[in-house]
Amino acid sequence: MSTTKIQFRRKVIVIVLLCVAVGGAVVRHYATPGTTTRDIATLLMVLWVPIIGNVIAWLISKRPRRAPSAPAVMPPSFDTAGAFTPHARVELTFRKPALPSQDVPIAPGEYRCALVIDKEGFSARWVVPPGDALERGKPAALEVEFLSPAVAQPKFAQGAVFRVLIGDSFIADGRVL
Repeated sequence: MSTTKIQFRRKVIVIVLLCVAVGGAVVRHYATPGTTTRDIATLLMVLWVPIIGNVIAWLISKRPRRAPSAPAVMPPSFDTAGAFTPHARVELTFRKPALPSQDVPIAPGEYRCALVIDKEGFSARWVVPPGDALERGKPAALEVEFLSPAVAQPKFAQGAVFRVLIGDSFIADGRVL
């Protein structure tokens, strides 16, 4: 079903319910108080209530929006950090994926992640050298660069245990060597 058909159907429903509500208001106005006709007319007027939220949402969507303001200070990024500068040596054990078809070695290249200790995460990156691959389930020693080493290094003392977060999944467990 295309979006235009859905929008057309919604408009028709709103118009029909509005007409029913207006008709109910007219009947209620001329009906004798306390009669069944007046009660049914009141009920017809109430049919309009669920549509009010849709009408308000439509009006809000028609309101002009301002462009989002640019942040005052750009957050630091590895793109501006330059060459890889290791800050810690760690041992990572990559978790096995849920699907056996995804159980492939970690290919060479640069990987960005968050290293999580308790409930604190620190942006980091590591490099798998060309011609090398890391097997899942086996520990591998790697060098890690922190985006903010002054903040992260005090938390990553020798023997500290952490998890590796990429996106919304923890992909590895590690410890500082």
